Amino acid sequence: MQLLPAGRVNFSSRKKPPGIEKTLPLLTKWLNPMVNVQEDTEARILSAATHVFRTKGRDGARMQDIANEAGINKALLHYYFRSKDLLFERVFRDSTTVYFARLNEILRAEDDLFTKIRQLCKAYITQSMENPFIAVFIVSEVHRNSEGFLRKMFAATGDRPDYNLIRQQIRKEVRSGNIRNVSAEQLMMNILSLSIFPTIARPMMQEIMGMDDAAFREAMEERIRTIPELVIGSIKRNTT
Repeated sequence: MQLLPAGRVNFSSRKKPPGIEKTLPLLTKWLNPMVNVQEDTEARILSAATHVFRTKGRDGARMQDIANEAGINKALLHYYFRSKDLLFERVFRDSTTVYFARLNEILRAEDDLFTKIRQLCKAYITQSMENPFIAVFIVSEVHRNSEGFLRKMFAATGDRPDYNLIRQQIRKEVRSGNIRNVSAEQLMMNILSLSIFPTIARPMMQEIMGMDDAAFREAMEERIRTIPELVIGSIKRNTT
């Protein structure tokens, strides 16, 4: 060990135990496969949990269902995630982080307003179809404790939606006479409700309309094409 100025110590100068140069590479070689196995197992669990939550919802899912889907025993599942709530929080955080990143990518882009409307509708509808439990969970938790839940959600994802640029674009298009006098708030509420509500109300809508899962998915995929044009048509001024 060598003393440096200001009392600092250079530990690298200490005499190393005999054979350490040979031992460390072997230890690293032995540990790396273990780390890879752990990462692979966790990834399988998260993929399985996402599938189970998607099909059975947060309340209907059981840890045994997730263990079966991941191809592991329940004890190993509890080793990685102690409870269903902790596992759901992880899946929820991962899903919303990706989603908000994509949403802000659209909102902050320099694309024209109509392009953004088309992209937003597609993003909202696609996300609600891929992870319907997310939309249902958010609506449920917001009604229970809106301020606390949203603060916690945005703290976890690290990125809340930024609507400043699209507000400016809407005002500019209104002043230019290209669209009707519509507020950004009304436009965004229209986009959100038309895009996400069918997924939240899916069981009721399928029952009333006699639609099976395949028919509902086909209808939602059609909405990706039709809803943007419906929204744009409602605000666009007729120039003829």
